[in-house]
Amino acid sequence: MDRIDVMRLFARIVERGSFAHAARDLQIPRPSATHAIQRLEADLGVRLLERTTRTVRPTLDGALYHERCVQLLADLDEVESVFRNAEPRGPLRVDMQGTIARFFILPALPEFVSRYPGISLSLSEGDRMVDLITEGVDCVVRAGELTDSSLIGRRITTFEQLTLASPAYLERHGVPMTPDDLGNHRMAGYAASATGQPYPLEFMEGGRVREMTLPYDLVVRGAEIYTAAGVAGLGLIQVPRYRVEHQIAAGQLIPVLEGFPPPAMPVSVLYPQSRHLSSRVRVFIDWLSEVLPVTS
Repeated sequence: MDRIDVMRLFARIVERGSFAHAARDLQIPRPSATHAIQRLEADLGVRLLERTTRTVRPTLDGALYHERCVQLLADLDEVESVFRNAEPRGPLRVDMQGTIARFFILPALPEFVSRYPGISLSLSEGDRMVDLITEGVDCVVRAGELTDSSLIGRRITTFEQLTLASPAYLERHGVPMTPDDLGNHRMAGYAASATGQPYPLEFMEGGRVREMTLPYDLVVRGAEIYTAAGVAGLGLIQVPRYRVEHQIAAGQLIPVLEGFPPPAMPVSVLYPQSRHLSSRVRVFIDWLSEVLPVTS
């Protein structure tokens, strides 16, 4: 390994807190990674990493060296991409909400693979806010307002949202015409990942957002089972239109309070402030902007 490769390896070990994870990310043997860092420490004459049975952490010298490595590698990548016009290459790990992946990303993915054959893409499904550095994820795609200030976010699109209920539910509770009619209604709860408490229902009224938390019998985590709870008649739900067009067409869900819609749901890509935005992430974000439609 040349010095640049060793610097990349060292930076990834610090980010991942693990020799094994960093070696796997960079597709090199674990013994080779260990030997390369030992040689680097010997050449520099300092100890860069503190090793325990569970984690690997930088020493004070290691933290300083890591900071300079990240900047130097970022500058090098930028220079090479400008002068060589190089095709993006290497692994790219992305975590995204399953419904966005199923409806938009996976159907279009063959085109991305064809356009960027040098990128080895790994997708995982989730809607929690993962620790990108520790878990070795390059970026995440999330729906909703951004709350984590340690990440950089780029809004890609917004989705129109609806308030819906099943025919059986509306037969029992009546069809509300305004939010003031919801006194005897219930909702299916969708748990916030940060608190575990259900999000309130939201309605645009007079140019402002009105929040209402109705009684509920069920709280769920996950977009698919939240929609299923609405179909089962467990209360009002609020979801993006694209996710329930089939259920609406089949008569399983009926939109209500259409004059008081929920605010449009933003969809954003997030990545760490401390990590240089690689060309792999950059082209993936640009491709997402092409794939995800603006629906509101």
